Amino acid sequence: MSQIKNAQLRYRIIDRCLRNKYKPFPTKENLRQACEEALYGEGIGANICDSTIEKDLFAMRMDHDAPIKYSKKEKGYFYEDKSYSIDNIPLSEDDIEAIKFATQTLMQFKDVSMFKQFGFAIDKIFDRVHIAQNPTEASVENYVQFETVPETIGTEFLAPLLTAIKEKQITKFDYTSFTTEKTKQRKVLPLLLKEYRNRWYLICYSLNKQKVITFGLDRISNLMVTEEYYYNEIKFNPDLYFKHSIGITSFDEKPKKIIFKIDKIGAKYIETQPIHSSQKLVKSGKKRNTYQIKVLLSEELKRLLLSYGNQLEVIEPKEFREQLKIEITELAEIYS
Repeated sequence: MSQIKNAQLRYRIIDRCLRNKYKPFPTKENLRQACEEALYGEGIGANICDSTIEKDLFAMRMDHDAPIKYSKKEKGYFYEDKSYSIDNIPLSEDDIEAIKFATQTLMQFKDVSMFKQFGFAIDKIFDRVHIAQNPTEASVENYVQFETVPETIGTEFLAPLLTAIKEKQITKFDYTSFTTEKTKQRKVLPLLLKEYRNRWYLICYSLNKQKVITFGLDRISNLMVTEEYYYNEIKFNPDLYFKHSIGITSFDEKPKKIIFKIDKIGAKYIETQPIHSSQKLVKSGKKRNTYQIKVLLSEELKRLLLSYGNQLEVIEPKEFREQLKIEITELAEIYS
């Protein structure tokens, strides 16, 4: 990639750092590491030096009127105008080519096991860039509307956790339970980052409990990646771990065979977007089709099946059908 294209990409990485409200006042070293990790996958300083960042900051001020200031008190950089973003500036042809190059690079890694959880996001970036000549062109929004979600809490932990996963570094953090509302410190070895319904989760090996546990990033605070390393073998395969799961829940039990009936309209939805990879059509009826899936019984499964309302009826197993019946009865009482 040419130096010009590299510079344009660095400007946008720096812009993102300066607008990150969870990590305000980044230092020159913070900016250098962010650029190197984003462009080269490492932050050791082999590809980008401090003087490059200094030139980038100067160029952003001169060429893009970026209101970048340095805070002596906070010892870091910030935007004097908090509403400023370099994303609002029209892209040049070089910018567009640089972004296209970056998305093409991302697409190469989409199916690599470590990046599989990011596949959907990569697809969205790729589609957005290639739908129009200029990916920030306002007119595109008049014809194509992409799904947008509220800002997700905890995404600021993705980069350090990914580094900890790659380097096998032991990590500490405070975790607040939704159920008990109590906060406890955890000491874990991060294994995998997984996204489910716009929430990020950390699958890790708990050094205290000596088993694999899942934590929501939106409930993590005071994250610290330590200088301790853990090289003992842990039997963890992401594909096998979530093979029978709906959503983020996985536990050491055998999956159950779920048989359900769904009306013809609902059937069209689950045919084009199956509930689970194990989904099979058992019988096609006049009004309803019968399907089978083999999954773990979880809250995510309950919520998913109940979301189809009166279109879907669970037939087996009987105990699971009774659980759903209780919840439906309680729901009916609320609305009665």
